[in-house]
Amino acid sequence: MKTYKIYQIDAFTKEKFKGNPAGVVINAEGLSADKMQQIARELNNSETAFIFPSDGKENDGVIRYFTPTVEIPICGHATIAAMYAKAISENLDSCILNMKTGAGILPFEIIKNTTDYKIKMTQGTISFESPFSKEIKDKIITALGLKSTDIDEKCPIQIVSTGHSKVLIGIKKNTTLNALKPDNTKLIELSKIIGCNGYYTFTFDATDNICLIDGRMFAPAIGIHEDPVTGNANGPLGAYLVHHNLVSHNNKEFTFKIKQGEKMGRTGYMDVTVTIKNNQPEKVQITGNAVLVFKTEITF
Repeated sequence: MKTYKIYQIDAFTKEKFKGNPAGVVINAEGLSADKMQQIARELNNSETAFIFPSDGKENDGVIRYFTPTVEIPICGHATIAAMYAKAISENLDSCILNMKTGAGILPFEIIKNTTDYKIKMTQGTISFESPFSKEIKDKIITALGLKSTDIDEKCPIQIVSTGHSKVLIGIKKNTTLNALKPDNTKLIELSKIIGCNGYYTFTFDATDNICLIDGRMFAPAIGIHEDPVTGNANGPLGAYLVHHNLVSHNNKEFTFKIKQGEKMGRTGYMDVTVTIKNNQPEKVQITGNAVLVFKTEITF
C-alpha cells in the first residue's frame, strides 16, 4: 500500500476558483499509466500532472500529463500547477528544475517572493505548419460558429506548436469571441483530419487595458469543451505574433499579457515572453501565479 498526495491548484490566478484548475500528484512513483488515467478521470480537471523522481542525470524529475481521457505530452497550466505544488510542499527557494516531459527536458523556474511563488515555464521547440487551404479554413470557421467576415485578415489560420499543437484563429471583435458556440461534433471530426485537437480563438480587441489579447480555447476531441486559461495555446500564439510581424519589438524580446476564461467565470492572466533572433521567435516562456485550493490523499 502507498499513499499518494494530491493537490488541487488553480493556475494563472491568485483567487481560488478562478484561472485554470489542475490536479497534481506530487509523489507519483509506482503509479501505472492506467492508474494515472483513472485518477485524472476521477479528479475531472482538464489536466492532471504526475510528478516522478529523476530517471537520469540530465533531469531533476519527470512529469506526465493526463486529461480525463488521454495522456498528452505537456500542458501549460498543469506545469504551473505542478511546480507550484512542488514548491509549497517542499518549501523550495528560487530555483530552476529541468523536468523531463513528453515535449523533452525543459527548464521550469520557481520564483520565490517572500512567502509565495510564481512559476516560469520554458516551452518546447517552436514549429509552424502551413496555413490551411480555403476548404479546411472554411470548415474551421463554420465549426466555430463564425462567418468569414469575423476573421482578422492579418492572422492566417494555421497550426503552431511549442510542444502541444494548437490551431490559431484570429477574430476581429471581443463581442464575437465571447458569443462563440462551437459545434463540438464538427470540431472533433476536423481534429481527425488535421491532426490537431485544440482550437485557440483570440482577439486584439481586449477589454482589459493591461492585456494585448483576449482568448478562448476549445478541444472537444480530448474531452475539453472549453479550457479556461491555456499555456500551450498562448505560448504558440506569442511565437505566431512575432513570426507574422503582428507586433512591434526590439528584435531581442517581446512580452505581453493575455486574459482568458472570462466567459467561463474563471478569468486568469498570463505573461508570455518570446525571445527573438533575426526577427523570428527562438524561445517561448510563460509566467503565471497559482493558488492552492485543497490537498488530499489516496491510498492504493
